[in-house]
Amino acid sequence: MRTTIQENENQVIASFEGRLDTAAAVKTTIAIKPLLEVCNKEVILDCTNLDYISSSGLRIFLSIRKEAAAHGCKVIVRNINPEVHQVFVMTGFSSLFEIQ
Repeated sequence: MRTTIQENENQVIASFEGRLDTAAAVKTTIAIKPLLEVCNKEVILDCTNLDYISSSGLRIFLSIRKEAAAHGCKVIVRNINPEVHQVFVMTGFSSLFEIQ
């Protein structure tokens, strides 16, 4: 699992690559720490290269959403593949996030 974060004036983009499962959760949690401190910017979770997400990965996305909302930020999930989208639908996460 690899996570990268890029920031510009209006957005912070976190890109996820690989499998976001229990084994990758600790490393990913550390990698997204700067994302949790963003204020007044749009937060983009780019899932173009995310192959799989487990309940541990969903908890990470939920923590991002919670912190973003506390800081007045909007969270958008982009480019999820059909398998990951199905997980979002089955768990109700599709109603918690704006998905593009």
